[in-house]
Amino acid sequence: MTISNMRAGGSANGAVIDVNERTFRQEVLERSRDVPVVVDFWAPWCGPCRVLGPVLEKLATEAKGGWILAKLNVDENPRLAQMFQVQGIPAVKAFRDGRVVDEFTGALPESQVRAWIKRLGPAAPAAPADRLADEAAAIEERDPLGAVARYESALKLDPAHAASLFGLGRLMVIAGDPAGAEWLKKVPADAPQRKQAQAWLALAEMFTGAEESNPAALRERIEHDPADVEARWQLAAHQIRGRRYADAIESLLAIVMRNRAFRSDGARKTLLALFDALGDQHPLTVQGRRNLANLMF
Repeated sequence: MTISNMRAGGSANGAVIDVNERTFRQEVLERSRDVPVVVDFWAPWCGPCRVLGPVLEKLATEAKGGWILAKLNVDENPRLAQMFQVQGIPAVKAFRDGRVVDEFTGALPESQVRAWIKRLGPAAPAAPADRLADEAAAIEERDPLGAVARYESALKLDPAHAASLFGLGRLMVIAGDPAGAEWLKKVPADAPQRKQAQAWLALAEMFTGAEESNPAALRERIEHDPADVEARWQLAAHQIRGRRYADAIESLLAIVMRNRAFRSDGARKTLLALFDALGDQHPLTVQGRRNLANLMF
C-alpha cells in the first residue's frame, strides 16, 4: 500500500489513521488510554512534513499496533491546532491517558524519531531486514564492507527492502562499482529513499569520467591555473566519493562562478543532485543552496 493510500484510508493494520475535529476525541484521547497515540500535525504545502511523514508512517507500521499514528491536517482542523498550541509544522505530539506526554517540532532524522518513539514504551521489535539495515547505516563510515554485507543480508530476507537497496547502491557507487547503479534503480517509486537514489544515479555518471585522474595532480593543476574548470570538475568527483562534501560543493560553486556553460551547466546540475543526495535538511544542503542562489542571482 502506498503512503498516499495510507493517508487516505489508514494502513492495512490500522497503524496509521486520519483524524479530524469530529473524530479526535475518540481516536486520540480515548484510544490513548489503551495504546500510545502519536499525532502528526501537518499540511500538504509543508515541505518538511513530506520528509517526516513517511518516516513516522514507516515506524508506525513496523510497531504493528505498539502505538498508533494519527495524521491531522492543520489547514482543515485549525481549532485543534490552536488548542494544542501548534506554532510550526510538522509538530508531533504523543498522547497517553488522554494527555500530551511528549512532543517535538520539525523534520528530525529517522534515528532521532526512532529514539523518541522508544520513550513512549515497548513496541513490537523491528523486522529482521529493518534491523540489518539500521546496523548497516550505523557502521557505513567506519566499516563500509561490513555495511555492504548487512545490506546484502537484508535483501536476501526482503529483496524489495528500500533502505537496503538504497544503502547498498550508494556504497557501491561511492566505491566505483558500476553495479551500484542497478541497485539504486530498484528503489521503489513510492519509497522515501527514491529521490536520493535518483540523485546518486546522477552523481554516478560524474564519477565515471574522473576514475583515471589523480587528486594531487588535479590540485596542482588548479593551483597553476585557477581557471582550469575541468580539473575542478574531476576533483569534485573525487571529493564526493571521499565523502568530502563541503569541499566538493566549494569546487562546484567555483566552476559555476567561472564558467556556467561548462559541460552544459553540469556544475550547477551536479550541485542540485548532491543536495538531493544529502537530503533537504542537511546543513550543507541548506547553506549550499543559499550560496548557489547568491551566485545565480
